[in-house]
Amino acid sequence: MAILIDTDILIDYLRDIEAAVSFVERISGEAHILAINMAELYQGVRQGTEQVKLAKTLSSMTCLPITSETAELAGLYSRDFRPSHGCGLADCLVAATAHLHGLTLATLNSKHFPMLQDVIVPYQKN
Repeated sequence: MAILIDTDILIDYLRDIEAAVSFVERISGEAHILAINMAELYQGVRQGTEQVKLAKTLSSMTCLPITSETAELAGLYSRDFRPSHGCGLADCLVAATAHLHGLTLATLNSKHFPMLQDVIVPYQKN
């Protein structure tokens, strides 16, 4: 199964949360990330070991661009779901990418993705 990983899981991975590490390592050959999520991760990464770990992790994933088709669908998702579900534009871009590429979305916040049928929450935070 090809999976698009949301930022929240990768943040936990960088923090060595056991459930996140197990999940990411299990699916690393089938993992995708959206360019905007990559930017979010680099925005908050600590220099040194954490940045090296992030770069190594992301190098094993396919980074998907934001295309005009993705932007259009994300805008429509935002229009339709932001008022009722609090979906931000980044979430809508993730959802549109997952939909257009036929990917299952892995996230810890499934309520922001009512527009998708293929969403998994691989673990719960304590």
